[in-house]
Amino acid sequence: MTAAADDDDDDSGPPGLPPGTPFYMTPAGAAALEAELKRLWTEERPKVVEVVSWAAGLGDRSENADYQYGKRRLREIDRRVRFLRKRLERVQVVDPGRQAKREQVFFGATVTYAREDDREVTVTIVGVDEADTTAGRISWVSPVARALLGARIGDLVKLRTPQGVETIEVVAIRYPPPPVMEGR
Repeated sequence: MTAAADDDDDDSGPPGLPPGTPFYMTPAGAAALEAELKRLWTEERPKVVEVVSWAAGLGDRSENADYQYGKRRLREIDRRVRFLRKRLERVQVVDPGRQAKREQVFFGATVTYAREDDREVTVTIVGVDEADTTAGRISWVSPVARALLGARIGDLVKLRTPQGVETIEVVAIRYPPPPVMEGR
């Protein structure tokens, strides 16, 4: 097994945290992983199996590009399916809309903070697999999120950066609206 395969199958915990630490995820993030798993298993994998079976029937497999590519793609799909199944077994879905303490920064919060140069940055704290810095979604284990967790509007928190420690101020905290209760 290659080092990359080992990394894909490693499910010891979020980076920088001890093994056994839960994989927190928003409901949307968990649904996206489940959808990817379903698509790989029910749509993509059967198509690749069909191509590999067809290519295997052509004879000499050593120079059969369709066969070789198909087998490689099957290994990639199977590795990703194993990873997704393991991750979904351990994921703890946290609905930020159900957060009762909305005056404090917790998982799922959208936080606006002011940097020392007065620039304001808005981020949403999400699970490791949901992070996308270009969309303003940061992992709850990232340095910025770890500095912000537990803070309230007006709090000054220390953020360790490669350039040194920076003090940032929490300007706003938002959560999605609470889920609508049925029957009310």
